Order: sequence, then C-alpha cells, then structure tokens
Amino acid sequence: MSPTLLTRPELINLHPSPGDVCAAVAQGLARQPRQLPPWLLYDQEGSRLFEAICRQPEYHVTRLEKDLLQRHGSHVGHCCAGRNGAAPLTVVEFGAGGAHKVTPLLHALQPVAYVALDISATHVHRACIGLQTLHPQVSMVAVCCDYGQLPALPDHPLLAGQRLGFFPGSSLGNCSRAGAVALLHHMATLLGPGSLLLIGMDQPQDIAAMEAAYDDAAGVSARFARNLLVRLNRELGANFQPRHFAYQARWDASEQRIEMALVSQREQVVSIPPLETVVPWASGETLVTEHSHKWGAEEVQAIAQEAGWHGVGRWCDGQDRFSLHLMEHGSLSPC
Repeated sequence: MSPTLLTRPELINLHPSPGDVCAAVAQGLARQPRQLPPWLLYDQEGSRLFEAICRQPEYHVTRLEKDLLQRHGSHVGHCCAGRNGAAPLTVVEFGAGGAHKVTPLLHALQPVAYVALDISATHVHRACIGLQTLHPQVSMVAVCCDYGQLPALPDHPLLAGQRLGFFPGSSLGNCSRAGAVALLHHMATLLGPGSLLLIGMDQPQDIAAMEAAYDDAAGVSARFARNLLVRLNRELGANFQPRHFAYQARWDASEQRIEMALVSQREQVVSIPPLETVVPWASGETLVTEHSHKWGAEEVQAIAQEAGWHGVGRWCDGQDRFSLHLMEHGSLSPC
C-alpha cells in the first residue's frame, strides 16, 4: 500500500519522560569522570546553537558532508536502486536536526516517504514542514525520540516499505567503539531485514583543525555546552552557575577522540532537588558533555561488520577527510 501524501508533516512525540531525564542525570553524575548523554544537549535552544556551530568557519564536517552528498547523491541512488529494485523506499534519518543534508538523497532516490528522528520536537517538526515545501511529492513525518533507546519505529503507514537509514554528521563518533557496534546493531533492528544504511563519518586529520572544529573562535560551541546546565536548572530545578564552568575540547590520542567538557573553575556545590542530593565539585573537575571519535575508513567498516552491516559503497573528499559509507545488512557484495 502506498502511503498517503501529507500536506503538513505530522509530529509523533516520543520524547523521554522527566523521569528518564532524572535517571540519565543521576547515572551520569555518578560516573568518574562525570558524563551526561549527548541527547541532553539538544533542547530547543541547544538545537539552535548546534545549527550555528555547523555554520562556523572552523567546523568542516557539515561542509564536507554536504559537498559529498551533492556530488555523489546520484551514485548513492544508483547503488540503492540496484539493491532495492522497484520496491518503494522510505528514508529514515537518525538525528535529523534541521534536516539540511537530506535533499540530495531525496532528489536522487525519489522515495515515497521521509521519516525524521530527532530528540528536539519543535526543531525536527519545523524542519520537516520546511522540507516538505521543497519535496511536495515525498510524504513526511517527524518523530521526536531518543532513537538509541527506541524499542521499535512507530507503527505508521510511512514506515511500511523498504528502508534506507541515513546517519549523517559523524554522529556515530559520539559512541565508544563498543557503543558504536551496539548502536548499529540497534539500527538494524529498527530498520528491518535487508535494509540499507548511509553513514557520514569524519576521519582523523590535523589535531589543531579537529580541536578548532569543536571550540570555535566565536564561542558558539562553549555556549552550546553551557546550555546543558541551563536546561538542568530549568527542568530539574538545579542551581548550576554556568559562568563558573569553562569549556574545553581536547584531542585524546589514546582514545582517538575529541573530548568536550565543562570544567569547574572553583569549589562549588550544586543542588538537584529531584535527585534529593547535592553534588560537590572540586576546582578543575570535569563534566564530559560528549565525545567525537575519529576512525579511518577501514575501522568504520570493521565496526559496521561487527553489527552485521557490510559496505557496498564508499565516497570521500579529495583529501580523504570525510567519507560516506553505504551499508547493507547481511550483504557481502559491493555495488
């Protein structure tokens, strides 16, 4: 059955409950070093600030990925058609944000549907409404969720066909290697047997350039990180003083990653009423906000294979700084 074209994309709101937020904060603050899950960064203001990060001159990831999608979207479409035949295709984007990158795929693939998954309800719904005007022939739905914890995709007619997952922005690098394997295995479960997955991945390069990408001169990355504390104050009644936390982004060669963190600038105590506790902070103590692992192409392929995905196509920029990897679950033959 072909899905009915929607004139205005609907929003399915599966946002984590306040109890889930409390549990994530309690678990993260109990870790050493303290570390909260990256999805907490993306409230409405956090999503806006991340869009601003992507426009900073130091942040090469978005520019390289958009260029690759523009230049090779038709090649990706040809590969997908060769493996998918004439079956109707639905594009499912993980962490869609403003949905600024998917247009070349929608042009090349001509899918019957586009489903955007993101943690910020307002942001992803607004993005789909704007995208619908550019692609009126493609039915769309926005799903607000933590896709890493989603037990199954919603039971919706737009998700009835064959699926191509789209995971841009090098977001797989937010996970450890073991976490990346687990996430890709989870995506295979969500997308279903025989699905395809297109992943965008930033690769190791000059350390200074990588650090600058996550600590721009305009300070947008720092505001993005501190907004996490503002969110916790608003939603949990905490009394963090964001000005007493400095932001840093450093390359950790032993772990192949940029580590982003807020660093307490003084001894202080923070109260978080729903947790019925106060949290002491020593001067210099860190709160890790996220990691961005940088893996070479062979390592990405190895990680994917552990989760049951096999590479069927790869495209990279001229300096091999960023790659698009097309994967098929269970396949062994390239395009």
